[in-house]
Amino acid sequence: MIKLSRRGWRMLVIMSLALLAISFPGFIARAFEGRGGDVVIIEADEVIDDDLYVAAGEFILKGTVKGDLVVVGGTIEINGTVEGDLIAVGQTVVVNGTVEDDARIAGYALTVGGEVMDDLIAAGFSLEHKSGASVGDDLVFRGYQALLAGDVAENVDVAGGAVELAGTVGGSVAVDVGGTEPGPEMPPGFPFFPGLPTVPLVPAGLTVDEGARIAGDLQYTANVEADIPAGIVAGRTDFTQYVPEVEPAAALTPTARAGVWFAGQLRRLVTLLLVGAVMMWLVPDWTRKIAGIVQTKPLPSLGWGVVAIAAFMLAMLVLIIATVLLAIVFGAMTLGALAGQFAVLGGLALGATGFGFSLVCAYVTRIAISLLLGQLIFRLFKSPAAEHRWWPMLLGVLIFVVITAVPVLGWLATLAAVLLGLGAVWLWGYDQLRSRKAAPVAAEAL
Repeated sequence: MIKLSRRGWRMLVIMSLALLAISFPGFIARAFEGRGGDVVIIEADEVIDDDLYVAAGEFILKGTVKGDLVVVGGTIEINGTVEGDLIAVGQTVVVNGTVEDDARIAGYALTVGGEVMDDLIAAGFSLEHKSGASVGDDLVFRGYQALLAGDVAENVDVAGGAVELAGTVGGSVAVDVGGTEPGPEMPPGFPFFPGLPTVPLVPAGLTVDEGARIAGDLQYTANVEADIPAGIVAGRTDFTQYVPEVEPAAALTPTARAGVWFAGQLRRLVTLLLVGAVMMWLVPDWTRKIAGIVQTKPLPSLGWGVVAIAAFMLAMLVLIIATVLLAIVFGAMTLGALAGQFAVLGGLALGATGFGFSLVCAYVTRIAISLLLGQLIFRLFKSPAAEHRWWPMLLGVLIFVVITAVPVLGWLATLAAVLLGLGAVWLWGYDQLRSRKAAPVAAEAL
């Protein structure tokens, strides 16, 4: 049985809900309506009599959907009425209208300012349940921070790093903020994705405002007890102190901890040497080309490395959307078996893409940069070993492991290696594509 830490479970829930669109219940066999495009707007006087499925860069609902609404996009805004369930996955999801059944939303910035008449299940970086908003049943959230200022008729179950309770809860509240220190804390930055929507600042840990009211019990897990004003909780208040998962080395002597650290670095060295040996055995010319691109085009490689990460995220989103649309189409045609097969195929494609990208980031980029380091050092001493197949890689990997073992500097060096290596692979692929396009043209000219 696989055991995950609290943070592991939180990330698993977030990722699962982000992929919710490929597994919504019962591939629809009745009538539905689909929309797509850069911008999709359902005007206030428009009524959709069936379920509605949308894939768009920006989606705004002002009218009424009498069935379920499933949306995948960048910015999603619900100002009208959804008489069935709402399933929305996007960078920004805003619910200012009415959802008469369940709302399941996932994304970076989630805002609920309207009415959800049944359950609200959310996952993402930030959830803001505004004052005046209401949830008719339970509210469940997994992510980084939650500001709950609205009314919840039943229970609240929240796990994250920062939770603020300011509204009214008709049932009980369960909060897990273990592992974060209380007090003001800025949300972590996302250097590769500038321009993300702003979110409210919620103090780390659990904060209970004077105006909050909890009709049932309050159970919370945190590093320290929260300051809970009198009269807020009608039932019991149970506090569980967070006990961090102790690493085995924490209970060892300094000498033993140093031994564990050294063993870890040795394991990294052996792993990279084995991967480097395989690369220099199977694809030595290609590995040298990647290292050469980094040497001759360092700044373009760095920039294209950032682009490569963004392109990977976009590719994953496209795969999700394609899987959703194919499942919808075949489900609507009552080809449930095909719909299920495409959902499985889409999941396999997502897994293969993610696995391949992680291999490139974790190993290929590091070996290419290590090879370049070894070549530069041998060339500095004018040694003929610079052109040898093995020695530059062996020396470079050793130096790379030593540098990346240094705190802070190691993190920066690893980040630089990944970006430079990814950018070089991107530039190599672009050159290959351009060469293939140019070859037929040259043949025609002859």
